[in-house]
Amino acid sequence: MIYALRYFFIISYNGANYHGWQIQQNATSVQEVIQEKLGLLLKVNIDITGSGRTDTGVHALQQYFHADIEKEIDCEDFKYHLNAVLPHDIAVHDIRPVSENAHARFDAISRSYIYKLILNKDPFHLGLAYNYHRELDLEKLDQASKILIGKHDFEAFSKVKTQVNNFYCEVMNAFWQQDGNEFSFHIEANRFLRGMVRAIVGTLLMVNEGKIKKEYLHEILASRDRSKAGRSVKPEGLYLSEIKYPNHIFKDR
Repeated sequence: MIYALRYFFIISYNGANYHGWQIQQNATSVQEVIQEKLGLLLKVNIDITGSGRTDTGVHALQQYFHADIEKEIDCEDFKYHLNAVLPHDIAVHDIRPVSENAHARFDAISRSYIYKLILNKDPFHLGLAYNYHRELDLEKLDQASKILIGKHDFEAFSKVKTQVNNFYCEVMNAFWQQDGNEFSFHIEANRFLRGMVRAIVGTLLMVNEGKIKKEYLHEILASRDRSKAGRSVKPEGLYLSEIKYPNHIFKDR
């Protein structure tokens, strides 16, 4: 009997050319491309499981997936060969052996996203940030963001047709930063709903523009009504940035 060994792969990707992470019919996904290249190297069909989905056009600075491989691999050597066959917009940064029941999705303690905006046209941010044509009041935005921290029902910030058991998420941190022409919103939570971050950013920008007061965020959360929140901002500014796991699942800790 062959016992497979489980590995966590840590990757990043530019999502511009993909219809999100998850495999779907008649569209190219990140998961599909990686599975194809892994199968090419291992000479077997292989399924991988990601830490979560990203939507069409969304990027990942850090994404995890797990795969079961029927032989022990040299992680550095395999990383080199996998990067050699993957397209230029997907990169493998690390491969780590984990316990046999470790799960990339269910064992994640928290996930973090960054949403990037630029105020002035910049060819070096093309497709990598949202070009927002108004000044940003970072103090006001930070104050509004703090209202989101804690455990809340985020149904008002979720896509309306999504199959989940509940809409509760616990936000650990939410803040804004500036680096020259680039502004970024950072948020960490135990889980995220589909479209949640883009809807939150769109609503916070309404606060920035004076269309709603920051205190109205309490009413939006309580309403559980997507129409009460702001628009979803464009996907190209959104990055899955970090996933945290308990140390005990890693065999090389």
